[in-house]
Amino acid sequence: MAKKKEELDEETLELIKWCIEVEGYLVAGGATVEQAQEHIEEQVEWFTDQFYEGLTPEEAAKEALSD
Repeated sequence: MAKKKEELDEETLELIKWCIEVEGYLVAGGATVEQAQEHIEEQVEWFTDQFYEGLTPEEAAKEALSD
């Protein structure tokens, strides 16, 4: 029997897209792709909060880079 692919809800997909955009801004700010991904993974709760607070990906990246 084929394994059913797990479906992600719309909100989760939006969060993932948002984090990908944040990653781009972190890289533009001087991080490597690996560093940006690692930072987002390590700080996933903080980034999720920023998403729900309505920050743009650019604003969240600026906040992250200023720490």
